[in-house]
Amino acid sequence: MSLLPRWFEAQPFERQIIIGALVLDPIGFAAGYLLAPDLGLDPLIGGVYGLIVASVPLSLLVVREANRQ
Repeated sequence: MSLLPRWFEAQPFERQIIIGALVLDPIGFAAGYLLAPDLGLDPLIGGVYGLIVASVPLSLLVVREANRQ
């Protein structure tokens, strides 16, 4: 097992949310921005869609934390 997932799980929930947003949001925006023209969309709209898709793992993290309590 890799050290990164264990390190991430050891962090407080609030820090996990911040780390997740700092990592996933730029990746989601960039991927959406770059893929949008291939799908016939404006790049900025693709970036917004990428941000929406990047928020899914964070939402799942929140739901998992809510189920623990």
